Parts: sequence; structure tokens; C-alpha cells
Amino acid sequence: MATFPFELVSPERLVYSGAVTEVIVPGAEGEFGILAGHAPFVSTLKPGVLTIKGDGAARKLFVRGGFAEANPQGLTVLAETAIPLAELPAEKLAQMIRNAQEDVEDAGDEATRASRQQFLEQLKSAAAAIEADSRSPH
Repeated sequence: MATFPFELVSPERLVYSGAVTEVIVPGAEGEFGILAGHAPFVSTLKPGVLTIKGDGAARKLFVRGGFAEANPQGLTVLAETAIPLAELPAEKLAQMIRNAQEDVEDAGDEATRASRQQFLEQLKSAAAAIEADSRSPH
């Protein structure tokens, strides 16, 4: 299978850089996969699991915020948060969900409440995906 260059960058560091065969990204409009030679494409990210496929076992990371830009030359993902699933304690994700629930309760108007509720639901979906992934054979 053809490879392409991929970079995953967070504010703290370059999380991943290398040749890959496929990357599955949690886009705001839905999950999408990128292969070599993909047409130009830009998407914002929602909280979820990003999967990197290449040589060996797939790498899975929790990502939140940011965007992905694909073109025939490769893929770049700029994420506010990018944590390997193995390094994401369940308690940290649970705390993020509790904080988001408090933000919904503290919303001053309906538009803010709706936006915060959507973010909360995305976090809950990400937590469910991570839980399902931890139960599946690797």
C-alpha cells in the first residue's frame, strides 16, 4: 500500500511525523480516512480517536480541537490536545466530561448552552470510543 507523509502537531510538541498508509481522523462532520494522493481537504476536529496506520500496529491517540489539512502531498493535523490512548487515564477524561457538564450548567444563554452541550456530547462519544477500543483485541 502506498505511503504518504503525515504530521500530528500539538501546541507542546511534534507528536508524530513519518510515512503512513492511512490516517483515520475524527472530523467535526464525521470520521474520515486519508490515503496517499488524497484530494485537497480541510476539516475541523471533534474530540475523538485518531488512528495512524503504517508499519506495525496502529497507533491511536485522543485528539481534541484543531484541524486537519490533506492534499496530494500528505496530511497535517494540528490538534489542541493529542494524547496516546495508553497515556490517557480514564480519570482525566472523566474530569474533562465533568468540567464540560459544569460549563453547560453555567451557560448564560441558549446559544452558549447548545454549543457547550454539543462539546459535552462529543467528549462522551470519544470516551465511549476509547472504552470500546480498550475492549477490542489489538
